[in-house]
Amino acid sequence: MFRLSSFVLAIIAGAAITGCGWRSQDSAAEGGAPALNATSIGPVPGPATQAVGPHNPYNQDHAALTEGRQFFVRYNCSGCHGGHAGGGMGPSLRDEVWLYGDSDAHVFDSISRGRARGMTAWGTKLPQDEIWKLTAYVKSLRTPLEPEAPEQ
Repeated sequence: MFRLSSFVLAIIAGAAITGCGWRSQDSAAEGGAPALNATSIGPVPGPATQAVGPHNPYNQDHAALTEGRQFFVRYNCSGCHGGHAGGGMGPSLRDEVWLYGDSDAHVFDSISRGRARGMTAWGTKLPQDEIWKLTAYVKSLRTPLEPEAPEQ
């Protein structure tokens, strides 16, 4: 009797795992799931390295930084991150250490894909050009290039 009930439980467990769609990532990709992003998120063990990713075409372009600041206000980023990105309901973007990384690729990815606990994914709503300008503005914070810097 004990052997039969153990055998039945094993069959039920196997059917549950198979029925839940448990499969490898390769088979998920074949089924139309989005490709995995190569940008690492958050702290990675080992020596500090800068993420290799796309280069921001607007890096240190004063006109693009100003336009990025205008997008920051227009799209109400300031509603969560504060008027000069000092924080509010959302985290400060003026900090030196960021949970999801601070490279251009990380910032672009955070704006584009969003983040847990409230960050909206803007990648389907904004052209990449505008996301790069927002990225350039965010990266200019705390630097002499920052447009409309807060008064000290």
